[in-house]
Amino acid sequence: MGILLVMVQRKKCIAANWKLNKTRTETKDFIEALRSHFGNEPLCDVLIAPSFTSIEQALRSAAEGLIHIGAQNVSEMNDGAFTGEVSVEMLQELGAHFVLIGHSERRTIFGESDERIRGKVIRAQEAKMPFILCVGETLEQREAGHTHQVIQEQIRIALEEFSEIELLRIAYEPIWAIGTGKTASPDQAQAAHKEIRELLQERFGEKANEIQLLYGGSVKPENTFALLSEPDIDGCLVGGASLDAEQFYQIIVEAEKCCQ
Repeated sequence: MGILLVMVQRKKCIAANWKLNKTRTETKDFIEALRSHFGNEPLCDVLIAPSFTSIEQALRSAAEGLIHIGAQNVSEMNDGAFTGEVSVEMLQELGAHFVLIGHSERRTIFGESDERIRGKVIRAQEAKMPFILCVGETLEQREAGHTHQVIQEQIRIALEEFSEIELLRIAYEPIWAIGTGKTASPDQAQAAHKEIRELLQERFGEKANEIQLLYGGSVKPENTFALLSEPDIDGCLVGGASLDAEQFYQIIVEAEKCCQ
């Protein structure tokens, strides 16, 4: 199948991954501070993934329809003797709107394989849970010229049994740029996102043009507009800069400039 060159106007998306940060009280204070800036509904999708223990508080504090609250991880099992795991059904009962799957820290620190990540995708699809699939290469893989191969393999395996693309967002996070202060240039990021888009087009056809692709890796207000001005970058998955309400709001403001 040839690549389909179809222009689709996709909404921008700014997502926060808080990682191991913020208590319930801090979560409440952050979201109330962020909400105070929203005179109207944001022009872009605003997502926040707090820790498991803060999801319920985040949902209480978030204005319905303004801020979507999700989880940073989910189990590939539905139930059973799996100490420390949280199922997709448990997250849905809380009211979570989405989940991150395959973040690089889950892959590199906790040893999650592509096959295990595929299992999480299968559970999310079965439960109709929207998710952000995270993919990306290490510095060594980039320097060896293996970026395309790594991303292709991660996506191929994760989505092997997947078909419901309305549930899917993909975040490209070069591991060498996460928390390091190093950011892929807009050209570098666009090249990776274009490859991802083409992979998705080969798999899903024209519908792939509707999927939001996010960039993650030392995102801050100063580089948001340039990144989101690229044709295949539809948003950002923000780590450290999402922990400060004012800084995170400024990233949203920069994203909204691309929507006008």
